Amino acid sequence: MKIGIFGGAAVDSGAIDTIVADARTAADQGFASYWLPQIFGVDALTTLAIIGREVPTIELGTAVVPTYPRHPMMLAAQARTVQAATGNRLTLGIGLSHKIVIENMLGYSFAKPGTHMREYLSILMPLIRGEAVSFDGEDLHAHLALSPIDGEPAPVLVAAPGPKMLELAGTVADGTILWMTGPTTVASHTVPTITKAAEAAGRPTPRVAAGVPVCVTSDVDGARERAAKVFAIYGTLPSYRAMLDAEGIDGPEDLAVIGDEAAVTDGLRRFADAGVTELAASEFGGTADERTRTRELLQSLI
Repeated sequence: MKIGIFGGAAVDSGAIDTIVADARTAADQGFASYWLPQIFGVDALTTLAIIGREVPTIELGTAVVPTYPRHPMMLAAQARTVQAATGNRLTLGIGLSHKIVIENMLGYSFAKPGTHMREYLSILMPLIRGEAVSFDGEDLHAHLALSPIDGEPAPVLVAAPGPKMLELAGTVADGTILWMTGPTTVASHTVPTITKAAEAAGRPTPRVAAGVPVCVTSDVDGARERAAKVFAIYGTLPSYRAMLDAEGIDGPEDLAVIGDEAAVTDGLRRFADAGVTELAASEFGGTADERTRTRELLQSLI
């Protein structure tokens, strides 16, 4: 299992220089990848293009770009540009987001998310590969080809908690990227479902990336309390709530990997044993000592 860093805390700073420095540190420390979310601040793909011009070697990924606000042609053009700018180091993670965001904040219909993602990928994937597309769906349409650009097709990972979305990801995309999904669920649900779909479609073994909250600490109760607050929203969003329920846990604080070096090592190995191919560590240490210990432990696992 590859170990990467989830740069959510750096993104929260809103400062491009801070994010670039964070990615450079991760690269210098030997981590395999650096992932950025697309939320309400900096644009993840633009920022990754900047990082890629300044920081060599490390793989760069989005976790994740919501599909509804961008036509798949626009996202394909952005991804191809970032791929060219970074020397083929982009992994494009995409997802539906959530009804509260798509309907309440943005005003789009979230009535048929499965249909939306199928149509989206029907346009996005050919364009990513540099192919022409002619497609008419219920909501999405495209009849075009993009101009040639340097760079290989970027791998596409789909945020896919449920079985239908996992089957879609395995059939047409390169894998899935998970959040708030525990190792028991990964082993019993995620990996078997997406792997079976990929095999049936004659596609390569899919990548299974997972974002995981991590904190090495001597104050387990304090870290659990902090995790409950920091990640509280994820216990209320339906798609993540379903994954927490599938794992048989009450909230995000139960999924977070917390404890001393030995306990955290064991917790992360459970994800590797479950079939996660790459882990994006979301560090949430509350003190300088916790942050240092967490990063050093993660380095030791590379």
